[in-house]
Amino acid sequence: MVRLIMGANGAGKTKQLIEQVHTAVETEAGSVVCIEPNADMKFDISYNARLVNASEYGLNSFESLRGFLCGLYAGNYDISHVFVDNLCKIAHSDDLHEAEKLLRWLDRFSEENAVKFTVTISGDADSLTEGMKSFL
Repeated sequence: MVRLIMGANGAGKTKQLIEQVHTAVETEAGSVVCIEPNADMKFDISYNARLVNASEYGLNSFESLRGFLCGLYAGNYDISHVFVDNLCKIAHSDDLHEAEKLLRWLDRFSEENAVKFTVTISGDADSLTEGMKSFL
């Protein structure tokens, strides 16, 4: 399962994501991971969730993020939910067609490995590709 949270800057996407992380920590049996572009949420996320500052790992494309996610899962098969805040900022790309490819890959990965993904993207919902709308 992949869920996309989309909205303009300042629309409350990160706040919504933080609330969902806390709910996942309380209700899910597996490990919860939250990936953020910088170290902005370190005081907002429960210590029971693994908070990852993506800027520390040199991620610079959707493809590098994909490899990073595979490595996370390979290191911990107990991950039940991965939250990604500001996907395009982490990947250093505003190419929504490439973002859609990653979301489709996440959906397949989710089905194969029973991992849920919640992703935020900053921007106008009108700019979404048709394929991305299925994840809203």
